[in-house]
Amino acid sequence: MHVSARNGATQLCIFEQWVEPAVGAPTHWHPVEEVLTVIAGKAEMWIDEDRVVLTTGQSLVVSAHRKHGFRNVGSEMLHIQAVLASPIFEATFNGSTETVRRWLPTAL
Repeated sequence: MHVSARNGATQLCIFEQWVEPAVGAPTHWHPVEEVLTVIAGKAEMWIDEDRVVLTTGQSLVVSAHRKHGFRNVGSEMLHIQAVLASPIFEATFNGSTETVRRWLPTAL
């Protein structure tokens, strides 16, 4: 985690993930827009039923409330940066009725 409500952000949540081959983020959605950028590696990403493979330096913009996810389709570690238009990470995963909330401000 680089930026979030926990360290004073008011509009953004920025974090990185390192993902092993054949692993990724299951289908989920956020109440805000998100930008996913491949820093290194090769990722299959999807929004609803549309799928695309992204490589180093490419980004995908995900509109709010759109179901999306990704997985590492390469043979090396996938490095991804995520930027959400909210200082708190909120996501709802397929098959769950609960919202996951992370990186909350310490006052909450």
